[in-house]
Amino acid sequence: MNSLQLSTQQKADLPAIATRMMVGLTLLQSLYSLSEDDVVNRWPENPYWQYLCGETFFQHQPPIARSGLSKWRKRISSQGMEALLQQTLTVGLAVGAVKSRSLKRVSVDTTVQPKAITYPTDSKLLNRSREHLVGLAKKEGIRLRQSYQRKGPQTALKAGRYAHAKQFKRMRKSIKTLKTYLGRVVRDIERKTDIVTPELKDTLTQAKRLLKQQRNDSHKLYSLHEPYVSCISKGKAHKKYEFGNKVSVCVTNKENFIIGTQGLEGNPYDGHTLKGALDQVAELSGVRPERCYVDRGYRGHGVTDTAIFLSGQRRNVTPTIKKELKRRSAIEAVIGHEKTEGRLGWNQLRGLLGDKVNALMAAIGYNLRLILKVLSFLRQIIKELFADLTDSNHQTDNSILA
Repeated sequence: MNSLQLSTQQKADLPAIATRMMVGLTLLQSLYSLSEDDVVNRWPENPYWQYLCGETFFQHQPPIARSGLSKWRKRISSQGMEALLQQTLTVGLAVGAVKSRSLKRVSVDTTVQPKAITYPTDSKLLNRSREHLVGLAKKEGIRLRQSYQRKGPQTALKAGRYAHAKQFKRMRKSIKTLKTYLGRVVRDIERKTDIVTPELKDTLTQAKRLLKQQRNDSHKLYSLHEPYVSCISKGKAHKKYEFGNKVSVCVTNKENFIIGTQGLEGNPYDGHTLKGALDQVAELSGVRPERCYVDRGYRGHGVTDTAIFLSGQRRNVTPTIKKELKRRSAIEAVIGHEKTEGRLGWNQLRGLLGDKVNALMAAIGYNLRLILKVLSFLRQIIKELFADLTDSNHQTDNSILA
């Protein structure tokens, strides 16, 4: 047995990391919007973090490797993260951050979760796909007739310069040349190999998809390492298009406490996501919402077991419902806090699972910050009560002495 095999066996014999440690690190990462590197590196410097994670003596070394958090998230999947969100709801009910009766009045809205990718252009995608194929061909020992290692980057650079100068006819000609380079490499590889590895097969499929897609096609390929990214337009004046996936957020109408969130694949119609959002709330909280307030994008939702009220609705609206309907727009501020204070505004987790987990982590962090704010407020009230009690006792003692 060589040294590598021995070290692998030794690693397999190590005890598993405590669940409390992994949960604590995940909560800290969500609360302070940190990366895996930051939360692991800062953990030895903070005794409060160590106590939260179950340590009884001060530790001077990082508890786990950075990759341990991402592997643990993959193992528990989105169902495990939903369990953590459910625990924040339990704590919120215990400390008074949310009332149990508020679970029957909810607001639902969707937003875009942008993915951590560069702005997609045809020239960049075509040239990058060609580079991937050339690298894999070299790895597999396939001798290509021509790799375009020099001409490819030059042509991609020309296309970008022509676009900047608004010389679109020349730009389209450069993009056509890049398509020719990529098509030649694809056909050369297919001619010279009979046994295709899964990695090479996936890269060839992506390259053919790039060559076939047209400007007005739906479900286009916008990123090679994140093929499930969609182009979503929400009508924003400052940002016409966003590249990522859609996220559904459900909050209590009164306290704005998040009781459900879902990372959705692609860009589904808002009305078709409402039933799934309400089902998740019923599963996590144990209470089926009686009233739900949404914007006009949810028309045609098809939900019958919960009363749905659209923004601007006039029929069947009592004064109480009208008051609660005005509170619907407060969910926009919740989404804004998730994007600025959490990581909903820039998703760096990979794949479809990363889309779901990142949305749940942003919701967990928001709820934890809300709970800490309530606890801080209660602590201030208790401090003032004790101060008043001390002053009254002091005045009583002085009157007795007098």
